[in-house]
Formats: sequence, structure tokens, C-alpha cells
Amino acid sequence: MNRETDNSANRLDENVTKIVESIDRDVERGEDIVMAGLCIVMMSTFFAPVAPPAVLLPFVAVTFAVSAGLARLNYRKIERKLTNFLVMIEEPEQSKLRPIQAVFKASPYESLGQSFNPFKNIKRTVKSVLGGLLINPLWMPIFYMIGLQIEEEKKLIALNQAVMSIEQESVDNPYEFYA
Repeated sequence: MNRETDNSANRLDENVTKIVESIDRDVERGEDIVMAGLCIVMMSTFFAPVAPPAVLLPFVAVTFAVSAGLARLNYRKIERKLTNFLVMIEEPEQSKLRPIQAVFKASPYESLGQSFNPFKNIKRTVKSVLGGLLINPLWMPIFYMIGLQIEEEKKLIALNQAVMSIEQESVDNPYEFYA
């Protein structure tokens, strides 16, 4: 009887570990997407001597938009994956994944259309206009897209912290099922 309890506890722990590892890989992929966009923008300064600002600055804004959009789609994929996993596992396992669920409840998925709509994101729009007035009007779309990218990065950071808290819990209590 005790051996059956040990095996079921190991199975429960293995399922949670596999789910967390899978979500962690996807979070890392999202972070890589955001960083790739930032690196491409940083590399655009190499083209500044050759390309005029009217060409280079829209390219920078599009790069930020694409990387933020891909990160948003990756976030949605992680949310769907977690939802699918939660259907397949039992309550003791689901309770271990509550930190990740809390992140998705705190910052639910918004459609890309809503994120890119300047009238639905007044605060970001005002900051972009202010930055454009202070520096150069061509920078307004760049500031708007940077705000979008920062928002995606915040979501990924929160997810990463939730994943790390679950991993830390499993390291701190390796025998919690045996007590």
C-alpha cells in the first residue's frame, strides 16, 4: 500500500515537473523573441550612415511591432498549453500550478488589434506623442512600439517568476508527498 502511494506521488510530481519545464521553455522562447527584436533594433545603427531616418525609423518601429506581436502570440500559446494541461491533471497537481494561473488571471491575453490601437491605449499614446514632440515626430511610432514590447516583457518576467517559484518549491519540499 505504501509503495502505491509512493508511485502515485512520484507520478504527480513528474507531471508537474514536465508541465513546468514545458512552460519554462516557452517563456524562454518568448524572452528570446523580445531580445531578438531589441538586438535587431540595436543593429540598425549600423545602417544609419547609409539609410535616411525616413527609412530607418519606420523599420525600427516595424521590428518592435513584429517582435512584440510574436511575443504576444507566444504568450497566448503558453496560456492555451496551460489550459490544456489543467484539463488533463488532477486537483493536487493543479494546485501546484496556481502561481502560473495567477499570472494569466492578472494579465489576460489581449488581441493584437486592441494592443496596436492607439485609442485603446491612451497612456501609451500620450507618452509616445510626448516623446515624439521632445525628440522627433518620426519617433512617435517607435515609442509606441517600445511600450508594447515592454508590456510583453513584463508579462514574460511575471511568468518566469511564477515558474521559478514552482521550481523552488519542488526543490525545497522534495518529500512533501511522503509526509
